[in-house]
Amino acid sequence: MSTAERYDHLANAFTARVRGVQEGGWDAPAPCEGWLARDVVAHLAWMPGLYLGAVGRPVPELPTEPVALWETVDRAVRELLADQTLLAQDTTTMAGQMTLEALIGMTGLMDVLVHTWDLARATGQDETLDAAECAAFLEGMEPMDGMIRSSGQFGPRVPVAEGADPQTKLLAFTGRTP
Repeated sequence: MSTAERYDHLANAFTARVRGVQEGGWDAPAPCEGWLARDVVAHLAWMPGLYLGAVGRPVPELPTEPVALWETVDRAVRELLADQTLLAQDTTTMAGQMTLEALIGMTGLMDVLVHTWDLARATGQDETLDAAECAAFLEGMEPMDGMIRSSGQFGPRVPVAEGADPQTKLLAFTGRTP
């Protein structure tokens, strides 16, 4: 699948969880220490700034209400993914030098995937993630364990049972208790 197709699949799952939050659910505690459900969505507001900024495009004004915020972020990323010329453009960010498509694939897809679980857990929704995506991200991240831990972006790895499924392993790798 292309990065755009993968994003579409993962973002649709996140969108379903965003739209599934019941009244009062935005203030429910999330698995990330100190976060509420609304903070999970607010966290993803980094994507337009990084991606649009990397290709010299203006960043849209982002609302604070979680559903509107996610819809704005999602629309901005989808518009970039629909522009093959922009996707092929080289970017230089803290993540290194790569095409915009590679940057989105490396940073955004994983965040959307794992935060789908965070939002679902916080708001009592279906916590099931795409098993193939979980396995692929885990395989790509495990060799970089030391660097990932030193980034401060993930908590300590949580032990899991031998033979755990890819979702459980990925969540535990990122410091979550599945």
